[in-house]
Amino acid sequence: MERSLIVCEGIHDEERIRKVYPNAFCVITNGSEISKETLLMIKEYSKTHKIIIFTDPDSPGERIRHKVLEVVPNASEAFLPKKICISKNHKKVGIEHAPLEDIKEALNQYIDKDIEKGSLTISDMVDLGLNGGEVSSKLREGISLKLNIGKPNAKTFLKRINALNISKEKLVELIGEINEK
Repeated sequence: MERSLIVCEGIHDEERIRKVYPNAFCVITNGSEISKETLLMIKEYSKTHKIIIFTDPDSPGERIRHKVLEVVPNASEAFLPKKICISKNHKKVGIEHAPLEDIKEALNQYIDKDIEKGSLTISDMVDLGLNGGEVSSKLREGISLKLNIGKPNAKTFLKRINALNISKEKLVELIGEINEK
């Protein structure tokens, strides 16, 4: 089964999506100025994941859609109408303000019903020297560059490698390659 990756704009959008789909794998664009690094990461994930673009119903959201579709032309697009995405004070528009039922309805046709979690744990990260050690950050950075998954902190790194179904053995191999340099 192909896993789904949801492209959304911010952490509050991701939190809202996770209230409906607790194991959803999201990539946050951090607004409309989506970085080339994030676009590369989404493109890399598209090799193993179904990409679902779920951005705010406004012009910055449309800019993000357009940029993601340039690198992943076959991405699915989920939409919500602007009128249900308006904040209580009527000053902001965003997925984070939409009712949970509407978010579920918008994503339900695209998202995998059984989103699997990866098998690696934070303990595996510590065992491999990828968290809590003097060179952990450098090792994560090296692996992240090889996998095109951005430059994440330990928690996000774990989430991203699990989304790619990277095994502990593959991590050991990648660490070996980095240490040879």
